[in-house]
Amino acid sequence: MSVQVENLEKNMAKLTVTVSADRFKKAIQNAYETQKGKISVPGFRKGKVPRMMIERMYGKEVFYDDAARDLINEEYPVAADESGLDIVSRPSIEITQIESGQDMIFTAEVAVKPEVKLGQYKGVTVTKGDINVTEQEVDAELENARNMQARNVEVTDRAIAEGDTAVIDFEGFIDGKPFEGGKAENHSLEIGSHSFIDTFEDQLIGKNPGDELDVNVTFPEEYHAAELAGKPAVFKVKIHSIKVKELPDLDDEFASMVSEFETLEEYRNDLRQKLEEQKKDAVRKSQEDEAVKQVVEAAQMDIPDPMVDLQCESIVSEFSNRLGQQGLSVDQYMQFSGLTQEQLMEQVRPEAVQRIQNSLVLEQIAEEEHIEVSEEDIEKEIERMAASFGMEADKLKEYMAEGEKKQIKNDLAVQKAVDLVLEHAVEQEKAEDNEGPSEE
Repeated sequence: MSVQVENLEKNMAKLTVTVSADRFKKAIQNAYETQKGKISVPGFRKGKVPRMMIERMYGKEVFYDDAARDLINEEYPVAADESGLDIVSRPSIEITQIESGQDMIFTAEVAVKPEVKLGQYKGVTVTKGDINVTEQEVDAELENARNMQARNVEVTDRAIAEGDTAVIDFEGFIDGKPFEGGKAENHSLEIGSHSFIDTFEDQLIGKNPGDELDVNVTFPEEYHAAELAGKPAVFKVKIHSIKVKELPDLDDEFASMVSEFETLEEYRNDLRQKLEEQKKDAVRKSQEDEAVKQVVEAAQMDIPDPMVDLQCESIVSEFSNRLGQQGLSVDQYMQFSGLTQEQLMEQVRPEAVQRIQNSLVLEQIAEEEHIEVSEEDIEKEIERMAASFGMEADKLKEYMAEGEKKQIKNDLAVQKAVDLVLEHAVEQEKAEDNEGPSEE
C-alpha cells in the first residue's frame, strides 16, 4: 500500500491510497469464501458453487464491493496514520480504480485540525462574583430540610385554607360529556400550588370534608391538549379530607436527625460552608466561561465543515443517551417536536462550533505555554473518575483503551490552560444597570 497526500483549501486534504493488485486479488477470494454459502445456483449445493460459475452468472464484479469495503476498512487507518495529518473528521471515500489484475485505488477526503492564531489570552477581564452567604440563605436551606422531613396530618375542625392539601375525587365534563384524563380518585391537591388550571384550587377554599361541589374553569388557549384548549369545563368534586403539613421544630434534635451534627448551630455552620463552596464553584465556572469566550473571540481559525458535522453527531449522540435514561428515543423526540434529523443537527450546530473553538484555542494555549500533564495527574484523575463510578482505580484502568487515556491527558491539559487564563485575568465589579431617567 502507498499513500499520497494532497492539501486542499479550508483545512481539507485528500489521501490517495493505492492497494496492490495482489492484495485486491486476495480480497476478492476472501469475499467469495465469505459469501458462497449464501448464493444459490441450480445444480449446486449451497457453499459448493465455484467462484467462476458465480462470476459468469452475476458478472466478474460481483465480489468487488465486498472486497473493496474490506480493504478500505483495513488500509484507511494505516494510510491516515502514515499521512502524518491530524485528521478531525470521518473520511469521504471514493473508489477511483477497481479492476481485476490492477491495483485498487481509492481517495479519502478528510478535514485536518486547523491552525489557531491566538490573540490576547492573558489579562482578560472577568466579573468579580459575590461569594458571601447571608443568614437568610442559610435559613432557606434549613426550611428546605424541614420541608423534606414534614408529615401530613389530617385536620377535621375547619374548612380548607391556602396551603392545605385536599384529598379529592374529581371528574371533568365539557358540554356535559366526560373527557379523557379528567378523572381521578383520592387525589392529593396542594391548595395554592397552581398545579390545576385556572381557579380550580381557589374554589375549594372554605369547603369542608364531605362537601360535593361543581368547579367551573376554562382551559388555557395554549393548553397542551388541543381538543381542550380554550374550552369551559365543569369538574364534579368530592372532598374526602384536609391535611396540613407539620414541620419539625428547629432544634438540636432536628439537627441530629438530618445531619451528622449534634447541635443546630453546628448544622447551620455546615450549611453555611456548603453554600459558600457552591457560590465559589458557581463564580469560578462563570468566570471561566467569560474568560474563554474572550480568548476565543480574540483568536483566528478556519474550522472545516466536516469537523463541525462530526461534533454535531457527538452532541446528538449525547442527547440520545440522556433521552434513553428517561425511556425515550431520538425518533420519539423528533416525532413529538416535529423536527427532522437534519433540523436537529442544524439546531445543535452553534454549540458544536463553540465546543470546537474552545477546545482548539485552549489546546493551542497549552502548547504555546508548554503545559505538561504528568503521569501523577492522570492517575489522580482516573482515581477521581473511579470513585464517581464506585469502582477501584485499577479496575477502571483495565477497561480503558489507550485512546481514552490520551483523551484524559488532553482534557487535563485543556483545564490547566483554563486555569492559566483565569490566573492572569483581571477581576472587575459587575456593572450596575442605570435605572434613572436619561438626560437629553
